[in-house]
Parts: sequence; C-alpha cells; structure tokens
Amino acid sequence: MTTPLLHYIHDPLCGWCYGAAPLVRVARQVLPVQAHAGGMMIGASRRPVTPALRQFVMGHDRRIAQASGQPFGEAYFEGLLRDTTAVLDSGPPITALLAAEELAQAGLDLLARLQTAHYVEGRRIADSAVLQALAIELGMDAEGFAAALDRWSGAATQAHIAQSRALLARVGGQGFPTFAIESGGQFSTVDVGRFLGQPEAWRDWLAALEGVSNAADTAPSPFCGLDGCAP
Repeated sequence: MTTPLLHYIHDPLCGWCYGAAPLVRVARQVLPVQAHAGGMMIGASRRPVTPALRQFVMGHDRRIAQASGQPFGEAYFEGLLRDTTAVLDSGPPITALLAAEELAQAGLDLLARLQTAHYVEGRRIADSAVLQALAIELGMDAEGFAAALDRWSGAATQAHIAQSRALLARVGGQGFPTFAIESGGQFSTVDVGRFLGQPEAWRDWLAALEGVSNAADTAPSPFCGLDGCAP
C-alpha cells in the first residue's frame, strides 16, 4: 500500500499554524509531510505593528494558547508587538523556508524555529539578518543559505505561493493551517482542531490510517484567512 502524504498548507505568521506546530512535529514521525506556504501577509496584506494590531493579536493569541498549550513570550507581547517600526511580512520567511528546503530538506525545521523566534523570542522574522542567523543555528552554511535566498527571492517565492493557494482551493481549504492527506491521487482534508494540545492522540490517529477514505473529516478547524486572521 502506498504511504499517505500529509500536505500542510500554512503561513509562518499564522497564529493557528503556531498552535498546530506540535502536531506537525509528531506527524513527521509517522508519515511524509509536504509543506506549502500560502503567503498570508504579503503585498497589500503586510501589516505594520500598531497599538490596534497589538490589541487584536493579543486576544487572538491568548485563544490559541488556551486551545493548544503553545507558549507566547513576553518578548513578543511586550517587545515586538510594541515596536511600531516593525512590519509583519510573510514574504521573506517564506523565501527562507524554500531556501532551507533546497539546501537541507529543512524547511519544516526552519519553520518551527521561525515560529519560536517570533512568538516566544519576539524577533523580526522578516529581517534577513534574523533569517540568516536562524539558518546558521540549524547548521546551514551561511554562504550557501544566502545564495539560496537569492535564488528563491521574488518570482520564485511568488510562484510557490500561487501553487500553494491553488492546492488550497483544490482540497477545499479555507485558510491556514489546512491539512490534507493524499493517498492514491485522492485528497481529504483533516480537522486538526480536535487534536490541538493533544499531539500524541494525533500521532496515534495518523498511525492508524489505512487510506484517504478513513481520513475524511468535515468538522471545521480554527484557521487564519488568506489575508490575515479574523477576530
């Protein structure tokens, strides 16, 4: 039997994707996971940090923390979210994920590190210096990573985002994160909302899969929309 493939459609600045990070980690122990970055905050959807944004985001993130058990740091709430010179931009971190995947098949490893850097450490993950430092921390060669960033910048990143959104539409997803299991050329989306904060139960559920028909699940999961998270 063909091993199912778990497609993970996400954005590095999606709070619910951070909430689902433990589920991604344990899923990788069970079956192949292919990541697709959807570009939630790019172009006109980029967001400068403002007091109003901070107020909205903090309430949203507290709900994510309660549902998932994921930590949010003081450096994030009282540092980054008070820095009105910062801009939330998904583009550069997505480019970095693509570069890391090309260099070391480490896109998902870097995604997990970026999420911690943003939500716990309050770092600007759209800054090239931060992206470079985190890639080096994960063992990537500085010059090789810089060259890969150049290759993936601009049109290549935009093409990846377009492909990710096309897949999202194909599987019937509404936003980020969307999980879909592919088996035998068939896709089935999976509600991970009921597994938030329960990674072991999620791993057991995945391990018991026998085919895509057993994965069908229509219950809604919490998610962020294509251009940002709703209140």
